[in-house]
Formats: sequence, C-alpha cells, structure tokens
Amino acid sequence: MSEQNPETPATTVDVETNSYISNPNDPKNMQEVTQYVQSLLQSMQDKFQSMSDQIINRIDEMGTRVDELEKNITELMTQAGVENEK
Repeated sequence: MSEQNPETPATTVDVETNSYISNPNDPKNMQEVTQYVQSLLQSMQDKFQSMSDQIINRIDEMGTRVDELEKNITELMTQAGVENEK
C-alpha cells in the first residue's frame, strides 16, 4: 500500500516498509536541486508579482471611485444649496 506525499508529489511512500519510492524526475545531484529550487522560487516570485499588480490595480480603481463619489457628493451638495465646509 502506498500513498502520495502531498508536499512532494513526485515521491510516494510505501507505508508497509516505510520507504520512499523516488520518481525518475526527482533531482539527482546538487546542480539539479539548485535548478529546481531556483525554478520554484522564480515561479513563486512571478505569482507574488501578479498578485501585487492585481492589488495595486484594485487600489487604483477604488481611488478613482472615491474621487468620483466625492465629486458627485459635492455636486449634490451644491444643488441642494449646502455650503462645502472644507
């Protein structure tokens, strides 16, 4: 009986013998491990950058909406004859 290890999907664990069954695609030497880690870090950095860009865009959109709302409120106050107390 073997189960998939969720943290390293390329490796399975044989529960009965408590041994690891290595995937042929696993890194075999330090250079491959280094390349794998660099690739993983680059992927994480790309995802982080994408999420950061999305957050910044949403903040910009919110700022635009707040500006429009402020303008509309000022116009309504002017139409109602209320003085702006800024």
